Amino acid sequence: MTLPSLQDQANDVRLAARVMATTENQVRRDVISTVADRLGERAETILTINAQEVAAYDGEAAGLDRLTLTPARIGGIVTALRDIAALGDPLGEVVESGRRPNGLEVSRVRVPLGVVGVIYENRPNVTMDVAALCLRSGNAAFLRGSSTAQQTNLALVSIWHEVLSEFSLPIASVTLVADTSHETAAAFMGLVGTIDCLIPRGGPRLIAAMREHARVPYVLDGDGNCHIYVDADADLAMAAEIVNNAKLSRPGVCNAAESLLVHAAVADTFIPALTKILPGVEIRGDAAVCTRLSSAKPATDEDFATEFLGPIISVAVVDSLDEAIAHVARYGTGHSEAIVSRDPAAQQRWIHEVDAAAVVVNASTRFIDGGELGLGGEVGISTQKLHARGPMGVKELTCIKWVVVGKGHVR
Repeated sequence: MTLPSLQDQANDVRLAARVMATTENQVRRDVISTVADRLGERAETILTINAQEVAAYDGEAAGLDRLTLTPARIGGIVTALRDIAALGDPLGEVVESGRRPNGLEVSRVRVPLGVVGVIYENRPNVTMDVAALCLRSGNAAFLRGSSTAQQTNLALVSIWHEVLSEFSLPIASVTLVADTSHETAAAFMGLVGTIDCLIPRGGPRLIAAMREHARVPYVLDGDGNCHIYVDADADLAMAAEIVNNAKLSRPGVCNAAESLLVHAAVADTFIPALTKILPGVEIRGDAAVCTRLSSAKPATDEDFATEFLGPIISVAVVDSLDEAIAHVARYGTGHSEAIVSRDPAAQQRWIHEVDAAAVVVNASTRFIDGGELGLGGEVGISTQKLHARGPMGVKELTCIKWVVVGKGHVR
């Protein structure tokens, strides 16, 4: 079978974006709801296809976890689609309006970005979440998945095509790149004139490739070297639960904790307990940790800077809140940083002084997720500051258009 060329697909998705931008709110909502229903009905078929790709996968454990679908995960995708469908329409929202002294009526309103390109590894859930968020915000989704998940992605995209056809909308509104070669990936990142915003969802190699090849505007969904700081005034039972959840509930995702900082005042109690708090996790610690926990391995600077995405965590003892904040500034990636403390002053300093897309007080970093924060889902978690930061939902897939209305005004 001859695959469609990348340029042909690009031409089609560009035209589809123009249609989606003018599609009525209720129609966009109904499309997503219908896809949710259809996915639920076809879960068994999708799982069978996915199981074949899981069996053929030859990679690291974190990648296998991201590739794998289960009945519970499909149920979660269905719920996310329905949540996205239920969101308010971001399009046409008047962000700001006013009248100039000369009588001109000036406003700024939300409009779609156009074509949102997403390049991602494994993660078939991204296929559904991104498509739904793009359509909900009046955009077209141009998706480039990995070869390891291509058959699962094709099966998922076929549901979108079926439903879009039923609603007389262009099926190219959700387009999956047919060719999964590395050459095509590089060409995809260079589709000037087609992709309005590019979002990568993957590890350091993908990010490096994007930095090298991207010629279109992009939002950096970067590494998640997330920290938890256990303060001198922390509730240690609470801290133990938070650390366990943040590290072990799903170690291979970007909002999992990778680094733990413990104030010296509570280190003698908390550090020795880590073997029970984090069963099966390798502790790589500084000298102060290793003297308190014989099973800990000495940590290097590289360890403190690493997103492990698995059962390893770096741990350091700090003498003050200032030292904890400085450690995060040195090694953090700007994703999500948490403090466990009963001290309101320490909490406020953490909130105001830690530079990250999300700061968390007395809760797990695993909550930094579009669905958990009320966005229905996310197209990515931006670790940069332009044009979006943190979990990106429907509003982050829009931009602003100035509207100026006069009565024959001339300058």
